Amino acid sequence: MSKKNAHWADETAEKIIHEKGEKALYTCASGITPSGTVHIGNFREIISVDLVVRALRRRGKNVRFIYSWDDYDVFRKVPENMPNRNELEQYLRKAITTVPDPWGRNESYARHHEVDVESVLPRVGIEPEYLYQTERYRASLYAEGIKKALEKRGVLRQILDKFRDEEHKIQGEWWPVSVFCDKCGRDETEILNWNGEWTLNYRCLSCKNEESVDLRSAKGVKLLWRVDWPMRWAQEQVDFEPAGKDHHSQGGSFDTSRLVCKQVYNFDAPVTFRYDFIGIKGKGGKMSSSKGEVIDLPALLKVYTPELVRYIFAGTRPNTEFTISFDLDVIKIYEDYDRTERIAFGVEKAKNEEAFEREKRVYELSQINGMPSLMPLQAPFRHLCNLLQIADGDIEKCIARLNVQHEEQIPRLKQRCECAINWLSEDAPPEFCFKLRGAGEKTDLNEAECAAIRDLRDNVAANINSYTDDKSCAQAIYDVAERAGMDAKALFNAVYRALIGKEQGPRLASFLRIIGRERLVDILSAY
Repeated sequence: MSKKNAHWADETAEKIIHEKGEKALYTCASGITPSGTVHIGNFREIISVDLVVRALRRRGKNVRFIYSWDDYDVFRKVPENMPNRNELEQYLRKAITTVPDPWGRNESYARHHEVDVESVLPRVGIEPEYLYQTERYRASLYAEGIKKALEKRGVLRQILDKFRDEEHKIQGEWWPVSVFCDKCGRDETEILNWNGEWTLNYRCLSCKNEESVDLRSAKGVKLLWRVDWPMRWAQEQVDFEPAGKDHHSQGGSFDTSRLVCKQVYNFDAPVTFRYDFIGIKGKGGKMSSSKGEVIDLPALLKVYTPELVRYIFAGTRPNTEFTISFDLDVIKIYEDYDRTERIAFGVEKAKNEEAFEREKRVYELSQINGMPSLMPLQAPFRHLCNLLQIADGDIEKCIARLNVQHEEQIPRLKQRCECAINWLSEDAPPEFCFKLRGAGEKTDLNEAECAAIRDLRDNVAANINSYTDDKSCAQAIYDVAERAGMDAKALFNAVYRALIGKEQGPRLASFLRIIGRERLVDILSAY
């Protein structure tokens, strides 16, 4: 494997250069309609483009990364997780950008969702150039593209019908544009005629308004989706844009747009790849924007640090369906990232050179601003969760228990601690969570159990600092069980009940050593 092609983003970058040739500027694109919460399935496209952009720049290429907000699309349905749904329904069939913000924060419903995304993407190192389609359409930037579509509507009709059976072919008169009525704002209009130049006549079926508009100054004329997309590829000279499996289905919008782009706008469609769906594990249900059942990027960043979020996507090929976990798998994902980090810094050996190059590249692409100059201090996520619960959520106390040798390691540790606290409070399985009892707080144990607890307190807890590893501490615990004539499992059960009020808990020897002498003796003093 070539070092330059150690990752799928690098392979894609090479393909773009090969197919598009050497250029002064490469344009990579992504976009979405802000019709509801922008979820992590949508984010998969954004970060996939970002990774390819980084791969191109690594090769010394000048790259423009554009993100298009299709906020001039029609507001078709009110998602179920929106407030004031009855009020929002009054704006159905209008442009999303004209719908008011039900939260009252921004100038429109569309802008609210745009701001939610634009404000969080820099946290994961993504800062594209945003294009707002409402502004561009209303500024008549696409007048020539609209006129060309009208001139070639016969060709467009043939292209769109190419992938349809007889039952679904376009019937009757057809136009490649829709119009938002200048009077009522809805798109429930019909085209009456076009004069072959710049004048278009339409009638609104909703409010009965009828008028003529000049394409060079019209505010409400918009191309249909499968024409609009390829028109903008040509307009922006797009070299790369991925799409979801629905757009990449046989005869889907990418197939038709590719033909439209070439035959109508005389531009070769961008290099692309298909990305697959994402499931959610530990939250329940399948993501649905219309039903409001979604997980967005801020929700992901509550549990995973920015580098981990990037790692999840950088480490998975786009055409692979996978689930993002909020259950106990969170611990494993942190462990996998830490292993990749150790390999990248040469602390742990990969199985071969190819695996090393792959792991190192995934790690590089997971970082916000390139490779850290110093390897971060690795605090395993499971260990942090135990430390934080013992410290009653106090991050400063938790970090004080770690072997921090450089100040610059602290910010990342704090981030990981914050994620651990969020996970413990919202998503961790109940059996993973605990709270230490207060000093002298007693649980209901029989006399044999109390005697064993006293032995453990006086002969293990009181000397806890003398154990240099978990193995020697564990042996001391087994010795207590033997002296008490108890099964070790029964002793463990009694100790957990005495410490956290549960019958099970973290590995006992390690747990006792983390809690420490003073607090152990305080809690067990009640016996």
